[in-house]
Amino acid sequence: MRAGFTALLALCLGVVLAFLAIPIVALFTEVPLGDVPGLLRDPVVQDTLKVTLRTNAIANVLILAVGTPAAYFLATRHFKGRALVITLIELPLVLPPAVAGIGLLAAFGAGGLFGGALQDQGIILPFTEWAVVLAVIFVASPFYLRQAISAFESVDPTLHDAARTLGASPARTFLRVALPLAASGLVAGWVLAFARGIGEFGATIVFAGNVRGETGTLTLTIYEQLEANFDVALSIGILLVVLSAVILLSYKLLSWRRSSSTSPTPFARSSSAPA
Repeated sequence: MRAGFTALLALCLGVVLAFLAIPIVALFTEVPLGDVPGLLRDPVVQDTLKVTLRTNAIANVLILAVGTPAAYFLATRHFKGRALVITLIELPLVLPPAVAGIGLLAAFGAGGLFGGALQDQGIILPFTEWAVVLAVIFVASPFYLRQAISAFESVDPTLHDAARTLGASPARTFLRVALPLAASGLVAGWVLAFARGIGEFGATIVFAGNVRGETGTLTLTIYEQLEANFDVALSIGILLVVLSAVILLSYKLLSWRRSSSTSPTPFARSSSAPA
């Protein structure tokens, strides 16, 4: 009976692994790997690669610069409505991508909530490179914020109190105590946000469109090249699979280091104890 149940479990695992692995393997078998570098040098791919890297770099700088102090505030302050604030931060995680794009368009598009005021100032966001940046921030920042809040909450609060007792200002305590101790968790959160931003499709195509050299990203180009040049689409897919694998391994390594550094260690024998 036990052997039969174990065999059933192993069969289910085999089915899961086969189903998840076959599409990945197919990507690497449909195009000769020796042809991939040449296909990735295609001008279309080069343009979209530049747009993807440029917009994600800007988005990630903004996510880190604003998201880190915001997460620290939420992790160290308890106030009425805090749960609602965190829920609003996490909401983009479960929104359909197209809804995120429509929301951005309704907020910043012509005739939108802020679109008219922005246009009066000569600022037009939809279907520009900044629209890609905003789309990436909207869908990727919750991944960083959730992890950052958890990382700051894991810092022993007595260390904050000790720093304040020694005369450190709140800002200095944040920079010299909380930030270094939460660093591995923050980096892990950034890795997740970066991966989500690189793979963004739905919100971008609705809010920014797909203009070559301006708003066309790698994921949008895959969709575009499905009919134009399937081998190019496959090559971009291979590039993103490799990048995703590197990101996933980096996240796991950082998470392992974080858990190792925060795990309790056996109490050392007191120096006053007999030898």
